[in-house]
Amino acid sequence: MESLTKLRVTEAELGALVRRGFGPSARIERWQELTEGHYNVAYAIRLADAADLILKIAPPPTLKLLSHEVDLMRTEVEFFRRAGAAGVAVPEVVFADVDRDLVGSDFVFLARIDGVALNTVRDDLTPAGLAAVRAQAAAQTARLHTITGPAYGYPLRNSRSWQPTWRAAFGAMVQDILDDALRLGTRLPMAVDEIGDLLRRHFDVLDEVDRPALVHFDLWDGNVFVLPDGTGGATLTGLIDGERAFYGDPVAEFVAMTLFRDPAELPDLLAAYNHAGHAHIEPTPDVRRRLTLYTCYLYLIMSVEGATRGWQGPEREKFERRLAELLVTQLDQLR
Repeated sequence: MESLTKLRVTEAELGALVRRGFGPSARIERWQELTEGHYNVAYAIRLADAADLILKIAPPPTLKLLSHEVDLMRTEVEFFRRAGAAGVAVPEVVFADVDRDLVGSDFVFLARIDGVALNTVRDDLTPAGLAAVRAQAAAQTARLHTITGPAYGYPLRNSRSWQPTWRAAFGAMVQDILDDALRLGTRLPMAVDEIGDLLRRHFDVLDEVDRPALVHFDLWDGNVFVLPDGTGGATLTGLIDGERAFYGDPVAEFVAMTLFRDPAELPDLLAAYNHAGHAHIEPTPDVRRRLTLYTCYLYLIMSVEGATRGWQGPEREKFERRLAELLVTQLDQLR
């Protein structure tokens, strides 16, 4: 997808990045841009020594982005390193550089994992095969959530969401995106203050969260890699794109995992999550209320981010109208 956030580089610059990571004799055998992403630019690179890598380059640091989008690649590197050390199926960080002296932005080389994104093959899977691979993803997230952070919120430079309680952190996260909506002139289906007041009315349920777990928060099917078996099943090979991660409530993970899908799938995902033996979540009324708060937050992000990406046109307008309807439905549940 085209986006103003993608900092494309020349072949000569790719060579310089490779030499920075792997020495002066390192040479690219072949490369191609991967166009499926929405935020970072990414390249598949085969080195002359047969190493298969994914290079990701962060957006220019001078670009006007959302308040929580500060140094996200550094968050992604932290996410992959901590998740990998805990046994979660994620790409290995082969080399990361945050000096910003070669192309003006952070970049990272990741080991390429086998498979394809689930959203590209899910229609080829049987219902049982799709349910099985979703259960595998839920089990992986249960392992991920055993990782504890030093505080709550986004681990970003100067982030006001970095707080000692989840209520304070999530409150700052919500306020940041509402402030972004005003700053960027985003039209929301309700007044910004009204949305904020309604969400804050339910923040009491956030006090149930007593540990800052590492949460991916972007595990839609495009970020779940699988290896189809040719008979309608598939095996999960990895969870990618960890730059949206924060430390907070594990319940928030299930927003993207069920994004735009039948809510009836939630009990099955929770069952697989609980069966993994790392943690336990019951869909109580308060847990569902927390899930509604986090769904509203994600819909707000998706509604506002288009202004920083340069996304325009009838298709985007149709998508934003649909987002507005979905957001109103969630806010109505909170009423």
